[in-house]
Amino acid sequence: MQQIIVGVDVGGTAIKMALITPDGELVTKTQEPTPVAQGEDGVLQKIATMAEALLEQHGYSKAQALGIGVGVPGPIDAKNGIVMQAVNLHWRKPVPLRDKLKALTGLPVAVENDANMAALGEMWQGAGQGAEDLVAITLGTGVGGGIIVHGNVVHGVNGVGGEIGHITMTPGGSICNCGKTGCLETYTSATAIIREGKLAASNGTSPVLAAALAEHGELKAKDVLDAAKEGDTASLAIVEQATLYLGLALSHLAIMLNPAKIVIGGGVAAAGEFLFSRVRESFARFVPFTYVVESTQIVAATLGNDAGVYGAGWLIRSQMTE
Repeated sequence: MQQIIVGVDVGGTAIKMALITPDGELVTKTQEPTPVAQGEDGVLQKIATMAEALLEQHGYSKAQALGIGVGVPGPIDAKNGIVMQAVNLHWRKPVPLRDKLKALTGLPVAVENDANMAALGEMWQGAGQGAEDLVAITLGTGVGGGIIVHGNVVHGVNGVGGEIGHITMTPGGSICNCGKTGCLETYTSATAIIREGKLAASNGTSPVLAAALAEHGELKAKDVLDAAKEGDTASLAIVEQATLYLGLALSHLAIMLNPAKIVIGGGVAAAGEFLFSRVRESFARFVPFTYVVESTQIVAATLGNDAGVYGAGWLIRSQMTE
């Protein structure tokens, strides 16, 4: 009897779901809007309904399902399957997701932070293949991160291990959404790049960005990165600052963890080698040991938006084989 895994990535906008074989083949995937307004019970019922429908549509019985892996944005008590808080879902109090979803579906359930799920996905079927010690970073609206040591996610005592975006780079720097100042996120996220791009557009240092802002009424991180590629001085300075701090943060992680790979994804990473070459240069500048620089590969993520559902699949697969 062929077995199957349900992988779920819950976001504030959409619930992404896939059926994945224990060998890592993605059979099918779907997504539907997250019913945030219906509260935790509405979201969990939606996951249960989607899972049952997807299994039925593709000819799988519940007896063939090994379980449901669920990635959720926010700190997780992975051992007990509890989401401690999920601001994007408006969950302000702990939610016993594992037990509630198991009761709804009758299937084993595993719960993990969404960034950690993405890291596991890249380790299993993406750019991190072959490495059991890796760091995964997502450069998007914020800076997400996941740390894996010997094939296991680093959670820490409160489930917030891997919050790389909130490493302080400059005390007293720009204010971060976490309430601190000078976090890595305030320099290397798409939000930070857009902020600096708008400043350059308004103060006259970048006519290119000023024209883009006037034409579209908004700026995207891609506008700044594209302008930098074309030689716009102000945009290039923004990219140089972002990659300087990212390389510096990664050097700290490399000295502490000595990972085989550092996998970088998210919208900002779409700039490709233009970005990555600068990150590697900064990284090499700050790592004191040549052999650590040489043994650490800094590579682009390859799974895109599917990383989370792959990671959810891996989590169920690993638990079933323990």
